[in-house]
Amino acid sequence: MISWEEVVALLVFAFASVWTPGPNNILLVSSGARFGFRKTIPHALGVALGFPTMVFLLALGLGELFQTQPWFQQTLRIVGTVVLGWICWRIATLPFPDEDGSGQYQVGKPWSFLQATAFQWINPKAWALSVTVISAYARGENLLYEALLCALPFVVAGLISAHGWTLFGTLIRGFLSTPLWFRIYNLIMGALVGISGVFLFFNV
Repeated sequence: MISWEEVVALLVFAFASVWTPGPNNILLVSSGARFGFRKTIPHALGVALGFPTMVFLLALGLGELFQTQPWFQQTLRIVGTVVLGWICWRIATLPFPDEDGSGQYQVGKPWSFLQATAFQWINPKAWALSVTVISAYARGENLLYEALLCALPFVVAGLISAHGWTLFGTLIRGFLSTPLWFRIYNLIMGALVGISGVFLFFNV
């Protein structure tokens, strides 16, 4: 049976992990900066609820697999970390978007709830975090209980984090209006994603 101490540790981990830079948070900051807070809410909700849903479904299916095939967990961790490195490079080298003359980026429309939810299944950080949590808490004793336990802390943490990163994007909207500062910002965020990838590889 999972202890209360382990539950508290998971909650702390959930808050810490969802606030670290990653593809979701980079996209939310970008959307907040380009479209504003209100128009980015569906995207934020898709991240906040889509990731816990992914964790829940994976915990139901992978909990027992990790018990019998530990190499599979290790393989997923390595692949996720490698892809995070690629995401790091892509963010750091992102070109400055075109503008329409009024200072507004021509970037189409903000993501919908369903688009943001679907993105979790190809997001390497989401996979890496899922594997981390599931490998520690899905022990095959009570899969439904363990799957819920893995997912629920990320609902709470995700709702706060996703909207927090979106708000941050709206606050730096003017800051990203020039190519120089846009480049500096992407280099910093790319480096932070890379650091998070190294952390995942050596600590997961």
